[in-house]
Amino acid sequence: MRARGEIFWDWADPTLHHRDHVEVLDDGTSIDVQVRLSRTGSTQLFIGVYSPRGKVVYEESFDNRPGETMTTALAWGVDRARQAVMEAA
Repeated sequence: MRARGEIFWDWADPTLHHRDHVEVLDDGTSIDVQVRLSRTGSTQLFIGVYSPRGKVVYEESFDNRPGETMTTALAWGVDRARQAVMEAA
């Protein structure tokens, strides 16, 4: 089970619909990327990387991804999460 960090809890809003990408890598590291539209229509993004034991390795959030659709932001976030995994190794 993963332990969410402060960045996730500051970003979380269960009343907003979101899309996500969850992936478990060969070594057990997991990435969780979530994207949503804010109440004002801004594309918002959360990126999380967690160790095989569920501890936070990396979390980052964006309140606004100007000019990006949810699909574009999600794809960028997945790439950023994979880069964070390589940087942490």
